[in-house]
Amino acid sequence: MESGLPTAPPYVAGPLQLAPFRALTLAARRVGDPASARAFARPYRGVPQRLETWVRRGLATRDTDPALYLHEYTDSGLTVRGLVGCLDVSKPATTPAQRQVFPHEGVHPRQVSELATRMGTMRLNPAPILLAHRGPETIREVSRKVRTESPHREFVDHSGQQHRIWAITDPDARRIVDEELADARLLVADGHHRYAAYVALQAKEPTSGHRTGLAMVIDQDETPLFLGAIHRLLHGTRVPDLLEAAASGGAQVSTIDEPEAVAALAPDTMVLTDGAVWATVKMPLPEGTAMVQHVDGVLLDRLTRRPSRVTFAHSVAVALEQTRPGRVTAALLPAVDLDLVMDVVRTGGLLPEKATSFQPKPSLGTFIRLLDG
Repeated sequence: MESGLPTAPPYVAGPLQLAPFRALTLAARRVGDPASARAFARPYRGVPQRLETWVRRGLATRDTDPALYLHEYTDSGLTVRGLVGCLDVSKPATTPAQRQVFPHEGVHPRQVSELATRMGTMRLNPAPILLAHRGPETIREVSRKVRTESPHREFVDHSGQQHRIWAITDPDARRIVDEELADARLLVADGHHRYAAYVALQAKEPTSGHRTGLAMVIDQDETPLFLGAIHRLLHGTRVPDLLEAAASGGAQVSTIDEPEAVAALAPDTMVLTDGAVWATVKMPLPEGTAMVQHVDGVLLDRLTRRPSRVTFAHSVAVALEQTRPGRVTAALLPAVDLDLVMDVVRTGGLLPEKATSFQPKPSLGTFIRLLDG
């Protein structure tokens, strides 16, 4: 993780719009293949020519006509659908009331600058950022009508994700999408640094290509992304020290047997373990506060000696593999509810880094947007 504290990302004002584009897609066997990342490797100036070569060799295709796309993908039994297009990021919000795109984590300015420079040099957006909201029934109706037709593309990729893609070119369907998204409030679920890089590129070079950034808008009420917790691994911190710090802040602490631990997780309750000792901590959280905010912003500050470092695990199993009695303690956290995340960000707040895990994400290579048109 980059050193230094993250800063608040920019906010974008509406009316929001998803513009059509000519999608470039890698061949099915290349989508989701880690080796495909070499298409975006140094020298970055050579990436457009590299992709042109892949198109000529049949390793990628570029659509002839611009379109919005409905993308449905299935991974590990979860199906997600969303609209893919180019989000207008050219209108910065100058007041809280104007904000319509809501990041929920901070970003590192150096990483944003590097990404913006890289995308500007490559002349492309390598993948869509993911935006989530509770969408209107009118857009769901457009989705249902589109899905009565044969997909534009349908394939299983290298990683096993199943994809169905429809090109939306009907003017009436596009008009409905434009009207219904104009006043939408969208949460950045994945791609905070790329989102901030879109805005940075537009501010630095306000060309037509940089006016927008590739995005996928997902309706959490129709095909929700799974929202999981990201657990903390506290190196050099003992369970008793954490329990003492929690109790000093008014928390209820108690030991627990390992088989009951995960079931004890709740919005106001986390589990601490070093693999030998197991305990629950029930926090008196203020309304509108997530457990991860309390842990990162309050509990660790109460320790006499802070952890030597903090690392992260996206699952309980992975966290437990890294615990060490008396040396590495896992703070197992409850997942953050989507509505709680929205409550935090709409009032101008941000969650700590690595607070949420939205899954599944679409495989790399499904959608690439070139900036030449």
